[in-house]
Amino acid sequence: MFPLIKRLLIAFALTVVMVVSAWAISLQEAAERVARQHDAEVVSAHTIERDGRRIHVIRILTRDGVVRTVRVPADGR
Repeated sequence: MFPLIKRLLIAFALTVVMVVSAWAISLQEAAERVARQHDAEVVSAHTIERDGRRIHVIRILTRDGVVRTVRVPADGR
């Protein structure tokens, strides 16, 4: 009986990991989305970790010549 429970728990854990990773957004995807949404050019982009969460930090140059920083949660929320 114990091996069955162990297998079920492992299967559940793997399913959760796969679902969460499917929600994740790559740095490139985030930069492209921000550039499109703001009609701007990406100046720089990198990922940081804050309070245990990954955040994409994207700097853009707007058509008005203003540099803005946009933060996008890497987990897609």
